Amino acid sequence: MTLTPPPHTAADLIPTLDLAAWDRGGPDERLRIAEAVDAGLRHTGFFLVTGHGIDPAERAAIRAAARQFFLLPDDAKHRYAVRVGDRGWLGPGAEANAYAEGAASPPDMKESLSFAADEPTGDPKVDAEWFLPNTWPGEVPELRPRVEAYLTRMRALSDRLLALLGDVLRGDPGYFARHAAHPTWGFNINWYPPITRVGPPAPGQSRIGAHTDFGTVTVLDREPGSGGLQVFTEEAGWSDAPYDPDAFTVNVGDLMARWTDGRWKAGRHRVLAPPAELPDEELISLVYFYECDPGTDVRGVDSHVYLRGRLDAIRADGSP
Repeated sequence: MTLTPPPHTAADLIPTLDLAAWDRGGPDERLRIAEAVDAGLRHTGFFLVTGHGIDPAERAAIRAAARQFFLLPDDAKHRYAVRVGDRGWLGPGAEANAYAEGAASPPDMKESLSFAADEPTGDPKVDAEWFLPNTWPGEVPELRPRVEAYLTRMRALSDRLLALLGDVLRGDPGYFARHAAHPTWGFNINWYPPITRVGPPAPGQSRIGAHTDFGTVTVLDREPGSGGLQVFTEEAGWSDAPYDPDAFTVNVGDLMARWTDGRWKAGRHRVLAPPAELPDEELISLVYFYECDPGTDVRGVDSHVYLRGRLDAIRADGSP
């Protein structure tokens, strides 16, 4: 009897990129790495990245400070409440990522502290929409220096990734990176509270509904969980994303997929609600969304007209 092999899972199709190996590698090593990254992006839109040099203690310190904020009374947090796309607190019911796919869905089971690019360009119109000051909760003063230091590292890492991806796609490290001289970015600290605190999920409700991200690359630092990240592939449907505590999880977004004429897929993903048998599971993810310079033409589309439309699309009824 001939056994049919099981379909590939996300773990089988998502490669690990060692940045240190890329930096020191000769032509043959770089070609091997480039082929693996290209294959992963064609199949899933995802890869893991190690060798980045970012201390896990920095991420742990941000989580500890952010958790203090998320555990504040609701009336304290509501002073920072904003809509999706603004800087502040996105409370329960504010966001439904599945709306970006046109799907009916309950709001996502999460809260977020949301930050974004804040260094003005000098163009008043652009700055008023994309480069406003961030809001920092006064109740947790230690959060700001920790996040700002981390954001500096995320910008540098994202620039390295854009250069590498330009090299992989075109043999030109500046192919994408030259369009990120003064880019926009977003940073969400996502809190996935336990169901002992928020109650069981509604039918069809997830911590984050199925969607693709909107920009160029997303750099995710996550915690493992049963209510965790899943990736969609044509081969296997939904399956759990691979996890490595030393690695960032990276996916490309809609703009990058368009930029490559569809060669690379925008990574479709979701975050499951925790199962009933794990009512105390609580996770915090650090999500850095990298984009490009405002007004960049991406295959005939204005990058930031597109981004604004996508951000507006995922606002749920609970937005302030």
